[in-house]
Amino acid sequence: MKPTDPEVEKMREAARAAMKNAYCEYSGFAVGAAVLTGAGEVFVGCNVENASYGLTMCAERNALFQAVAQGHRDLKAVVVVTPTEKPATPCGACRQAINEFNPDAEIFCFAENNVVEQFKLSELLPHAFGPRNLGRE
Repeated sequence: MKPTDPEVEKMREAARAAMKNAYCEYSGFAVGAAVLTGAGEVFVGCNVENASYGLTMCAERNALFQAVAQGHRDLKAVVVVTPTEKPATPCGACRQAINEFNPDAEIFCFAENNVVEQFKLSELLPHAFGPRNLGRE
């Protein structure tokens, strides 16, 4: 996949729309995300902060969990959109959650003016602990 693919463009627009709904009262850092399943369905999420910081939910996990709640386990790609000059990659917790469903998922990180960086999750989380470590593939 490439950042200019229609699927990725659709995800970017969906993530940008979700970002507008972010509840980021503490950090002021809005994030929108979209995940693409193997079936071609797109699920979105935004970050939702909490006064008890440990209860904050990132946009990427929010979108991923939406897909899982609808029965999807075959993650293909993730798009992250932030209102920054440089793209921001998923945090460690989000990387680990994505790894559960596809260690080779395509990750597209978009910043303002459509600046984009593309990675395989395995590049962002090398030597990850996952299902294979527990004898599950």
